[in-house]
Amino acid sequence: MKEEKKFVRGNTLVKEEDGSKLKEKAILVALKEKRPRKISSSWTTEDSLEELANLTKTAGGKVVAKVVQTRAGVDSTFYVGKGKAAEIANLVKELGADVVIFDDDLAPSQQRNLEEIMEVKVLDRTQLILDIFAQRARSSEGKIQVELAQLTYLLPRLRGKGVILSRLGGGIGTRGPGETKLEVDRRRIKERIGRLKEKLKEIEQQRDILRRKRKRNSWPVVAIIGYTNAGKSTLLNALTNAQVKVDDKLFATLDPVTRKLTLPNQESILLTDTVGFINKLPHHLIAAFRATLREIEEADLLVNVLDASHSKLEEENRATYSVLKELKVDDKPVINVLNKIDLVKNGYRLSRLRRNLDADVAISALYGDGLDALLDKIAQVLEGERVLVELLLPYHKSDLLALIHREGKVLSKEYLENEVAVRARISPQLANKLIDYRKRNN
Repeated sequence: MKEEKKFVRGNTLVKEEDGSKLKEKAILVALKEKRPRKISSSWTTEDSLEELANLTKTAGGKVVAKVVQTRAGVDSTFYVGKGKAAEIANLVKELGADVVIFDDDLAPSQQRNLEEIMEVKVLDRTQLILDIFAQRARSSEGKIQVELAQLTYLLPRLRGKGVILSRLGGGIGTRGPGETKLEVDRRRIKERIGRLKEKLKEIEQQRDILRRKRKRNSWPVVAIIGYTNAGKSTLLNALTNAQVKVDDKLFATLDPVTRKLTLPNQESILLTDTVGFINKLPHHLIAAFRATLREIEEADLLVNVLDASHSKLEEENRATYSVLKELKVDDKPVINVLNKIDLVKNGYRLSRLRRNLDADVAISALYGDGLDALLDKIAQVLEGERVLVELLLPYHKSDLLALIHREGKVLSKEYLENEVAVRARISPQLANKLIDYRKRNN
């Protein structure tokens, strides 16, 4: 019989057998209510549990069992009821599981009660997502946002003077940048949260300066958005040779990446890859990552990338638009793009998806198919968002000329005796503001 060795590497318990690393064994648990809640009603419990399994694999775990409990509603003490919790506890021992992960958020008291009865780590969906974020964060901003979200989530889960993180002290749900010892008190966490918020505020101010510089260059900002793992980074690489790391995992990109791109009409734009959305994305996570998601808020146009090969594409798209509504940017112009068409063999399905999702363009970012059509569409939409104006600006109104440079695109300038003749493309709002300076043809 092979000898199994156990040792601690960093903060993660690693099991090894003849040098081969074994993953943490996870049991997944979901609750199917007899009267389903309206939120995410288009997703079945099984669909959501399958996505939780993918998240677990992305975090480095191995799913050894899935448990679905059907009951009238959530149990306030054990979430799934005491009897089912005891049944899962037996399953933990039988399968040698290291962690039990629930598909919804748990109240602090529910989590403590479940850990006591199961005697292993108990995590919920938010903690799992945060663990993935902790692994993915590369920039200082990303790391600060992850730590802030983790500590904010941890604060109400303190018990006495200690912290319930893990009985093993490592693994899924316990990783994070800037992590200190487990026994940290509430006061120190609050102080740390305050310092992180200050750091984030400084970074946001720096980003605001960069955004103002972008506007002075009159370059429209186009944000690539969409469900996680839809192919957003692959698209950015294909269009700009950005060389962003691409991985077939959920949340492969956490930090936004921006590159300059020249459209077929020779107009320059800034193209930004953003963090992917997901079903049941908690409100407090959106709030914690407001600085990153600000790239979407500041964009002139959104390119919504959709995985045409995914069986739950339409549900994923609804989840994406739900987050856009949460961010209050659902009124921005959007181009829906069907990606991964190389994986769709059924032409009728592709036609139906294009029709149902109002997708103007179908592409394969991996193989470069349809990219020219996408660039043409981006140029067309941006052109349609601006109006062509001819203005006569008095010399003492140089601030207006600077405003046009900052917010629009100046096509030509001619310095006359008492004024400057300007031909430009600007937003309808700015055009209305400058209506008194419109050149009137005789």
